[in-house]
Amino acid sequence: MELYYGIGAIAGICILVLLMGVMKQRTQIVFIFVLRCIAGSVGISVANELLKSQGIAVSAGINPATVLTVGILGICGFALIYGILLYKFL
Repeated sequence: MELYYGIGAIAGICILVLLMGVMKQRTQIVFIFVLRCIAGSVGISVANELLKSQGIAVSAGINPATVLTVGILGICGFALIYGILLYKFL
């Protein structure tokens, strides 16, 4: 039984080292993703306040689903979130 734990530990360490290597090469992609998430959260907050000041009762919450959507899709994700909300509003 200890043999299986040892093999599992070695396999886990190998996978961790491989993931670290991939992440080192993909640093720029991760940086852009994080930047999109931050900018998207700020954009959602600003858009909510703008719509609120105009008297439109549509607002998107800032939660992991919306942040990931904006982080992955960028401006298209932002438009998608508000498109869905406006569709539900109609």
